[in-house]
Amino acid sequence: MSEKKKPSVFERFSDKMTQFTGSSYAFISAVLIVIIWAASGPLFNFSETWQLVINTGTTIITFLMVFLIQKTQNKDSKAIHLKLNELLASNSKASNRIVDVEDLSEEEIDRLREYYCKISDLAAQDNDIHKSHSIDAAESLHKFKSNKRDTSSGSSPNHRQRTRDTSTKKTRPKPKPPVDKNAEQ
Repeated sequence: MSEKKKPSVFERFSDKMTQFTGSSYAFISAVLIVIIWAASGPLFNFSETWQLVINTGTTIITFLMVFLIQKTQNKDSKAIHLKLNELLASNSKASNRIVDVEDLSEEEIDRLREYYCKISDLAAQDNDIHKSHSIDAAESLHKFKSNKRDTSSGSSPNHRQRTRDTSTKKTRPKPKPPVDKNAEQ
């Protein structure tokens, strides 16, 4: 692996400022400045200049902080995306199609969301939270898993969990089968 690149002066400055502005010391400093400003009001007869000092100071600080916060958020967001991408890439059953999902248009993201809603609906029919489905084969995988569970004897996905629960004298209630409301009418 190549050696780590030294961060720029601005990068180091923004990291230090972000750490400071999020600290208790920064909050206490801000409160003290406001108290000192308020206490100095009678000395300046609460003039417009006195008011202008706090208004100008807070406006400038707010303006600069917006950019500092945005820069930090962008960096954090990129780091989180990279970490999530690594998790997706390392899982052989995860779809690699969503590694760069943040670069898709909103319409494409909405279409992907529909797939995941379908997967969620299929999983809800199972009453088994230990299953997952891939995007490419949500329906066929659901049918495959359902058929496999029906034909196997004693080797359901919860077999290990039930064995462990039995050994520790804990019992779990069996999940209730889904109720078909149309059949009752």
